[in-house]
Amino acid sequence: MRNFNRLEQELQEAQQRLQTMRHHANDLPNPIEEWQTEAIAEFSFAVEKLDVALEELRSHNEELSAARQEVELERQHYQKLFEFAPDGYLVTDERATIQEANCAAANLLNIPKQDLVGKPLDIFIALADRDAFHGQWVRVTKLLARSCSSQECASQQCDRYASKLLVKDWEILLQPREREPLPVALSLSATCNRQGKIISLCWLLRDLSDRQHAEQKIREQAALLDITTDAIFVRDLGDRIRFWNKGAERLYGWSAEEVLGRNVDELLNRKPLPKLAQIQQEVLEKGRWQGELPQVTKDGEEIVVESRWNLVRDEQQNPKSILVVNTDITSTKQLQEQLLRTQRLESLGTLASGISHDLNNILTPILGIAQLLPLKFPEADEHGQQMFKVLETNAKRGAALLKQILAFSRGVEGKHVLLAVRSLVCDIEQVIRETFPKSIAIHLNIPRDLWAIRGDLTQLEQVLMNLCLNARDAMPNGGTLAITAENLAIDKNYASREPEAKVGSYVAIAVSDTGIGMSAETLERIFEPFFTTKAADKGTGLGLATTMGIIKSHGGFIKVSSEVGKGTQFAVFLPAEETRVVVSEDKPELPRGDETTILIVDDEPVICHMIEALLRTYGYRVLTATDGVEAIAMYAQYQHKIGAVLMDMVMPSMDGPTTILALQKMNPQVKIIVTSGLVSSDRTIEALGASVKAYLGKPYTSEELLTTLKEVLDSNSDTKPRNQFLCS
Repeated sequence: MRNFNRLEQELQEAQQRLQTMRHHANDLPNPIEEWQTEAIAEFSFAVEKLDVALEELRSHNEELSAARQEVELERQHYQKLFEFAPDGYLVTDERATIQEANCAAANLLNIPKQDLVGKPLDIFIALADRDAFHGQWVRVTKLLARSCSSQECASQQCDRYASKLLVKDWEILLQPREREPLPVALSLSATCNRQGKIISLCWLLRDLSDRQHAEQKIREQAALLDITTDAIFVRDLGDRIRFWNKGAERLYGWSAEEVLGRNVDELLNRKPLPKLAQIQQEVLEKGRWQGELPQVTKDGEEIVVESRWNLVRDEQQNPKSILVVNTDITSTKQLQEQLLRTQRLESLGTLASGISHDLNNILTPILGIAQLLPLKFPEADEHGQQMFKVLETNAKRGAALLKQILAFSRGVEGKHVLLAVRSLVCDIEQVIRETFPKSIAIHLNIPRDLWAIRGDLTQLEQVLMNLCLNARDAMPNGGTLAITAENLAIDKNYASREPEAKVGSYVAIAVSDTGIGMSAETLERIFEPFFTTKAADKGTGLGLATTMGIIKSHGGFIKVSSEVGKGTQFAVFLPAEETRVVVSEDKPELPRGDETTILIVDDEPVICHMIEALLRTYGYRVLTATDGVEAIAMYAQYQHKIGAVLMDMVMPSMDGPTTILALQKMNPQVKIIVTSGLVSSDRTIEALGASVKAYLGKPYTSEELLTTLKEVLDSNSDTKPRNQFLCS
């Protein structure tokens, strides 16, 4: 600009001299020489050309000035972009010495911009990554030597400088002043001129701390998703699985690799569930759904889950997928079902207890009269005597069935006592012959010389009943159920092959059927609680588990063998005592009374009349009362004559326990035999006091009544109560 101004000034001075010369030429005397005129004309022409050139130069100068202003504005614009960029920028020379830094870089390093200039970049690299940085810098310098060659730069036809990206998104730790190391993504580019000389290096520093924190949070959340016991998966709107956590792997048995992309409904359901479409529609409309669903695992196991569905939307709030969280509640449902069954059983027990008094009151006179008839009509022919026998036998069977129902429903347990296996099996046989379908033939092979076992009668009856019920269910079209027993002496050789067996004497009881049999897979699981192959309304899966528990509590063990299509055998081994419980088949002579007076207290006149007839037949005197009030009055009048009181427990006006307390106050030495149609217990008898010498459960036989009565009358007055459960 200064040269142009000087040139313009000189041109103006030349024009002034030309003007002066023209004036002087006009003042010269004529004629002017011709050469002088030509010289002036040439000089004028030259001045005019200079004037034109000056105008062009002025125009170019204005264009150049405008261009320089535009470049300056653009430079300022890019400088602002550089300064206020969100990422850090450093400009260094070829030795990585900082020449310029923006605000973001200064903030990242916690150092003012002016203090960064002139510093080598590597001093701001964390010690942990400094060696790696130096190694990378060596590779960069080698790459620079190849990339910024004059030939490559010369190929840039339109650009004054060539820029080359050397490093991109290299993660490294910076060391800010007085702060913790900072993770950044580092990118590096070099700018060379046409001669291949490096003009500058530009370093981009992108802060990764927020991203790494977010990634860490995602990893933690993913870890939590895998730690949780719930099955969590994501299904898209086309029912394809997009995410599958470890909990889902554990619950269903499929790995994520096996299920991703597969149809979730086909995977987890044996057959289509129409409600799934309704559930998905509800999720799309309301955003969530919760409820129970039946599903199946990879192994084919049926489970129940508490399922929670939540709709996932994309950034535009359009439905994208469904997040499903499933909690396995199979065990809980089984426990709930078992609780309901238990409650129903308790209700059955309450109902059975409620009606047992009436039923036993009905059976008691029938049984008593059936036993009295042969005595009253000894001259009856053989057919008549046989009818008397049928009447007595069926009355006993009815009583036995009722007592067993009561025992099972109320869970009454006895003590471990010496038991005869033959008698135990025969009692079960009597029940199953009455209740099992006639299409099932029942065969028994129970030797008379079996050793005795010590156990809980009710529990062992439950074991045999469970095994017989399983055999029945395995033969829906009929077949043969066989029960056999034998003595078995287990030696060391046998015990070594059976871990649960011990050397000693056992009684082996086998229950066999000719039913459908079981596969090897089923055999492995039959003793697991809640495992069952029956329909939901046919079995609880607890029968064999309970059986196993009872057998182990008796010190025994159980073996099972089965073949599909041929049948199954359960063999129960119970420790035995090499003695025998002898059950005499000959009827003993019933004890007779010696004119002793017995007070009968029962609200059923039929029972009173039957017992009165029986006792009078066997030499007793009898007084009767139909309730507690009448009994107290009768006892007060004939106390000195009454040898024992036969007391019913359930009566109107005044019940048995209240009457007993009144009689005890009248005579602490009174001898009482309690009778009831309900299954009683030791505590109940003991609570009634020492006057209660025995208990008879209705209906009782003539033998049981007369024998018990004789024992009570012969006992001393201070004898402790005897709790006889002769019919329990």
